[in-house]
Amino acid sequence: MVAGGVTRRGLLLIWLFAILPVMAIAQGAERQYPEYASLSVNDYAAILPAEDAAALAARLDTLREDRGIEMVVVTAASRSDYGDHGSLERFATGLFNTWGIGNATRNDGILILVLTRDREMRIELGRGYDRDWDWVAQGIIDQTMVPAFRQGDFVTGLRDGVEQTIDRIALAHAGGATAPPPSEPGGISGGIVALTMAVLGLGLVMRRRIGDALYRLRRCPQCGARGLVRTRETLMAATRQSPGRGRQILNCANCDYRDESSYRIARIRTSSSSSSFGGGSSSGGGASGRW
Repeated sequence: MVAGGVTRRGLLLIWLFAILPVMAIAQGAERQYPEYASLSVNDYAAILPAEDAAALAARLDTLREDRGIEMVVVTAASRSDYGDHGSLERFATGLFNTWGIGNATRNDGILILVLTRDREMRIELGRGYDRDWDWVAQGIIDQTMVPAFRQGDFVTGLRDGVEQTIDRIALAHAGGATAPPPSEPGGISGGIVALTMAVLGLGLVMRRRIGDALYRLRRCPQCGARGLVRTRETLMAATRQSPGRGRQILNCANCDYRDESSYRIARIRTSSSSSSFGGGSSSGGGASGRW
């Protein structure tokens, strides 16, 4: 016993309750999130060749401009480089909320975070997505992204993972769809869902190529045989100031038929929020993976 009838154990508990909040504040103060240089791709780990980073950024810019959905890819070496020694999930949520990813009303932003030295990644979802979407994110990570990362193929893993996240989560949610229920891995239901999603995703990504292939079923106006081949080429790329121009060429595989026509490439659109995120937030939803 000590003065006032308080035991030493009681004093120790009082001290712990007093010091723990201070320690938590100190740990939070040590963590420094990186500043974003882009609203689409921030490749701090330098794992993407310039042309692949540009293609990925263009895809995400189109999503933001056309549908108002903010989705950003961030690569870094390690969370410890930013003073973080907690969990991946807490770091991703903190980064998401510090940047304010997504529309502040809909909270439909998405963060894809890849940490190369830690060998871990996460798809963090805005608070506008209910928890059923976490299962969809987990499937994309486990079936598409992590297998590619294990092979050291970050380009394919990010490209395919981003495309699936856009199609299966961002656009599906924006269209009012509900997340498909989770299924047992390897089960019949799970196989059907995975196959359906893969086919739908492939159709969306490859719709231009599919359209070109269907031209082969059309009859040539000159010889009447099937086998038209359609190709397209950009004559003048679109910019933010002016539209571009392209040329479509039809050739017959059976005769010398050739037809050319031009088409307009829409100007690259900008938005009023082109320099900052929309103020969205996350409540910790999403999924994680390691390789």
